[in-house]
Amino acid sequence: MSATSFSSAPDAGRGLGHHAQQVTTAAGPGALMTYAGKWALGSRLVLAMIACWLLVIALVWKYLVSANSAVPDLAATGAALLVAAPVLSAALASLRHPSLHGLTDQLVAVAMLASWAAGDLLTAALLPIVMIVGHVLEERSLLGSQEAIRALERLVDTTTLRLNPDGTTEAVTASQLATGDRLELRAGDRVLADGIVLTGQSSLDMASLTGESVPVEVGPGDRVLAGTINLSGVLTTEITRIGGETALGQIIALMEVAEEAKPPLTRLLERYAGRYMALIMTISAAVWFASGSTSAMLAVLVASCPCAVVLAAPAASIAAIAVAARHGILIKGTAFLEHLADVTSLVIDKTGTLTTGRLALDRTLARPGTTEEQLLSLGAALGSLSTHPVSRALARTTTTHPSFSFSDVQEQHGLGLRAVAEDGTIFLMGRPALLAGEGIDPGPVPDHDGPMVCLSRNGTLLGWLLLSDCPRPEAAGAMQDLRDLGLSRQILLTGDRRAVAQRIGAEVGITVIQAEVLPAEKMNCVLTEIDHGQRPLVVGDGINDALALRAGAVGIAMGAEGTDVALSSADLVLMQSDLRRLGTAIRLSRRCRRTIQVNVGMGVGWTGILITCAAFNLLGAQGAVMAAVLHNASTLAGLANAGRLLRFDETRRTLQTRTSS
Repeated sequence: MSATSFSSAPDAGRGLGHHAQQVTTAAGPGALMTYAGKWALGSRLVLAMIACWLLVIALVWKYLVSANSAVPDLAATGAALLVAAPVLSAALASLRHPSLHGLTDQLVAVAMLASWAAGDLLTAALLPIVMIVGHVLEERSLLGSQEAIRALERLVDTTTLRLNPDGTTEAVTASQLATGDRLELRAGDRVLADGIVLTGQSSLDMASLTGESVPVEVGPGDRVLAGTINLSGVLTTEITRIGGETALGQIIALMEVAEEAKPPLTRLLERYAGRYMALIMTISAAVWFASGSTSAMLAVLVASCPCAVVLAAPAASIAAIAVAARHGILIKGTAFLEHLADVTSLVIDKTGTLTTGRLALDRTLARPGTTEEQLLSLGAALGSLSTHPVSRALARTTTTHPSFSFSDVQEQHGLGLRAVAEDGTIFLMGRPALLAGEGIDPGPVPDHDGPMVCLSRNGTLLGWLLLSDCPRPEAAGAMQDLRDLGLSRQILLTGDRRAVAQRIGAEVGITVIQAEVLPAEKMNCVLTEIDHGQRPLVVGDGINDALALRAGAVGIAMGAEGTDVALSSADLVLMQSDLRRLGTAIRLSRRCRRTIQVNVGMGVGWTGILITCAAFNLLGAQGAVMAAVLHNASTLAGLANAGRLLRFDETRRTLQTRTSS
């Protein structure tokens, strides 16, 4: 059996490169929920059911037909032989690939062989049957993860229209798509691959993937994710990621391998699995010598099976990853769930992370004789003539443009542009140096820490347009939320000018500012935090944040606008750029850890109680079978406790916050 998984080797010091991730193959009998494992377990269940019917025949014949007949013994022997083969084969396989789950197979095999040796055919058959049925219930109860995975896969189990070079369309499935293909998405169509909108305006239903309760408006340049639904309008998109590379594909892969997660106690027990086995065998032998009861000895062997501890972390991790995906959070490895619960400080980038990353109009300064509406209208008209970022920002400020058109446009690099209307009117828009070069006095330069342009008409200054990169609407509330969670130390880290950084910091409530820093200096800042005993949560979106994201205790990338380098360097990705999800991720991580701790405590405590009861022969004549039943009950109780994580839901809370703001 094998399961492909993301693996990480977090260093104890949480230094640079501590989360180098790779795709590995985890093989061994302890790997649950694989297709081979499901087939093997199904075969064992069939044999167990046949053996169960043979036992029924043996008991009915013995008590209703003839107690002296050989039929009951033959039926019981056949039942014991049927379940012996799979139990022994699983035990032998676990010797080749040691694991805690394999330790259970070994203990059950030893108990079964001891039952054979004692001539107790009923226990030799009943014990494996109860354990096999219990394992099936565990697999079925593991939060329905396989059904959840199939539900995610069905999100792209349909067809879409691919645009051919000749302009025709053809219906294709997700497996037929390739990077660079262009798709035509009509109203009601499901998006089958991640891509970028080329043309069209529409609304996307992203609730199934990112937890967005409200449809998201998209247009040219916006990203679309596989699994979402186009609600209105027609979109033309270009595919950027397919299959397992999509956000949906990564969620499915993570859910498939989440069962490999292990809490610290599980890793400790695995390290001493051999000694644990020797200890249990010693206790069993001591119980047998002291009491002479074979039933008590067998009960000790069965009661010591560590299934509840083995499944404590996988069950909670699968639930947490599913819940995180519902909230638009992609967790790249279950280990980061543990690390996120321990973060103590925040190091966050400015542009594109705390801010929208897009210039917007801050204010206008119109000269006497010119209205703000006229200034905005002219600025938008002139801005539409250029591809400069400032010009594009001005072009978005209003849709009301002057009625005249321009016959001559000259763009002067680093200064601005000169445009001549058809009626001969000369317009200038740009830096004060542009106007000064034309003999126009721009007057005093306004006090502003962002981009600004001045406009003139026929040598007369009309006014100033001041722009800035504004904080995200939810940024201030999100920072306060993190402070409430214990991240009171917050650092704004940016390569931008100090004046800009201080303005943004003041607006969102961050007082520690480090501005005008290079990428390597960002990393050094994070390492300094670690040296001072902090466990920093690093949030960024750009190439210059990649080193810092790797250096932090946990790195989170803003997925909507994040670069591929930042996304690959981060441990978590926010598929929608909503800073409120930072607090959601931390709360989910801490609740997941508490659930794991409770499950481990329940498993260890219940196992200890069972071993004690078994050792003093308090479980009755069929102590081994009773121990198996009680053991499986405790395991299912742990799974049910992990299932409570699925009720974690902050999507409504985020929507209410957004509405009130």
